[in-house]
Amino acid sequence: MSPRKSKSSIDLIIPVFNEAGVVDRTHVALREVIDLLPHKFTIYYVDDGSKDETAKTLRALGKQDKRIVVLELARNFGHQAALTAGLDASKGDFVITIDADGQHPPALIAQMIELFEQGYDIVQAQRLDDRNYSFKQATSFMFYRLINSISGTHVEPGAADFRGMSRQAVDAVKAMPEFHRFLRGMISWIGFKSVILPYHETARLAGQSKYSLGKMIRLAMDAIFSFSLVPLYIGLSAGGIFFCLAALEMIYVLSFWFKGDTSTLAPGWSSLMFVILIASGMLMVVLGFIGIYVGYIFQEVKRRPVYLLKNGEK
Repeated sequence: MSPRKSKSSIDLIIPVFNEAGVVDRTHVALREVIDLLPHKFTIYYVDDGSKDETAKTLRALGKQDKRIVVLELARNFGHQAALTAGLDASKGDFVITIDADGQHPPALIAQMIELFEQGYDIVQAQRLDDRNYSFKQATSFMFYRLINSISGTHVEPGAADFRGMSRQAVDAVKAMPEFHRFLRGMISWIGFKSVILPYHETARLAGQSKYSLGKMIRLAMDAIFSFSLVPLYIGLSAGGIFFCLAALEMIYVLSFWFKGDTSTLAPGWSSLMFVILIASGMLMVVLGFIGIYVGYIFQEVKRRPVYLLKNGEK
């Protein structure tokens, strides 16, 4: 790896959704870190269709700090879309994505920049979970086990959307125009030189997490159906298993005919119904998987934008 210049331009991308009581405190914490660094910083706050006073707060911050660029999305497009909007707008040599709730410690920014200057293209912050597992941590563990088992792209467990990327890596991600975006997988897929930076998640500055269970499920579905065809193979395997069971059943019945003992063959209504119900259930599962993939294809071929900007101002 060849070292990079020590005074690179750094962009910070911060998606924000209904964080009116938090984002100003987040900016103070960021300034305490970046004001001590000898780099040119640009801070992109991406308002993801907030319904509270977030946009007003961001515009006020922009008047106080000329390094701030406020991007307002036309509505709530989701966390991945907001990050994408920031990446598309960024121009710096090194781009850092960080959440606005304070759980991603700004103190790591200096270490990320140092690793970038050493020649790494991707500096991925990896959350170290505490011993007391919560429901969210347990489901996160199961998700990463699943996605790494069925996908050809390895995603580091605990790798949140807190990372730094070189300009070359950002441009590579921008060249991937898919509608359903799982940035953690997309960034792993490009295969650029990366390093893991572990950290302990801190408490939120205020408020509650906006990442509901439904949003986590949708993100998991985007990851699974965008990076793996295993669900279709499950249906194919189930069909093969039922074909083998049907063949065994046929051999079993024919054995009575060869022995001339057909009188012992009782009407198998319950067994027949059991097989029909199981087979029908598997067919519905397979058709469901196919339907999801077709739906994803339908949304991709429409070529709708991932997000729409209401305005972006310096």
